[in-house]
Amino acid sequence: MTVTDGFRDEFVSASDGLRLHVRVYGSRPSENLPVVCLPGLARTAADFHELAIALASDTRRPRRVLAVDYRGRGLSEWDKDWTHYDPQVEVDDLIQVLTALGVPQAIFVGTSRGGLLIMALAVARAGIVQGAVLNDVGPVLDPRGLIRIRGYIGKLPTPADFREAVGILKLLSSAQFPALGDADWDLLARRTWVEEKGKLVPAYDPALVKTLESVDLEEPLPELWNYCDLLRNVPMLTIRGANSDILSEATLAAMQARYPKMEALTIPDQGHTPLTWEPAVMKAILRFVQGVDSQAA
Repeated sequence: MTVTDGFRDEFVSASDGLRLHVRVYGSRPSENLPVVCLPGLARTAADFHELAIALASDTRRPRRVLAVDYRGRGLSEWDKDWTHYDPQVEVDDLIQVLTALGVPQAIFVGTSRGGLLIMALAVARAGIVQGAVLNDVGPVLDPRGLIRIRGYIGKLPTPADFREAVGILKLLSSAQFPALGDADWDLLARRTWVEEKGKLVPAYDPALVKTLESVDLEEPLPELWNYCDLLRNVPMLTIRGANSDILSEATLAAMQARYPKMEALTIPDQGHTPLTWEPAVMKAILRFVQGVDSQAA
């Protein structure tokens, strides 16, 4: 275990022995529900740093916050078998992490794939999800976004430095994020690539692309309403980027009709996925988490 920048690094063994990394924020015992943050497909725990600091250091409602690196991402070990980069395996990994770190119930914040894992976890462990934030994901996935993501995951060029890395991200994503400032682009780049032996390399196993290549995006994707329905009785907040090509306006509207108690927020000038350190996003999540505490009291 190491402690740095307001969190400590914990490592947990998966069922198959693979080493999983978790950032743990907050050290004081708290009666408030912990928050577990789950990143996108090729993203890492670092995406939640600002949000986790804000949640853990709230003087009125401090709490533990866990931000998870899935296998093959961040500081978690890469899997020699790319077929294990699978939601069923990742849910089992998550259960091992929560068990090892003593989290029987929590509020979950899931970005993209992380939101799908929240739904799957609700199936695997009834009662563990006490609140859910779905960040730009729902029970119906727009294939346009998956086609776009498949076009670059594992195929990014190797930038010479972070300035060049920013340029690559702008080429890929500036249409979805037209108002993003230089500091945000730089932070996004530093959480997409990491320095290793003097070179910038992706913060994930490039073999992840094979999981998307195996999906026939010409065929209709299965809808996940039966999974999402298991969240209808817990507080739920769904955040959508106005320019998203994964969570459509129609799907968000259908969710609001099906789950009348669900809160919904659309973030202008952001696409897939809204940045959790963006002020409006962070404010909404902080308010939602405090509201879950109040309902549980």
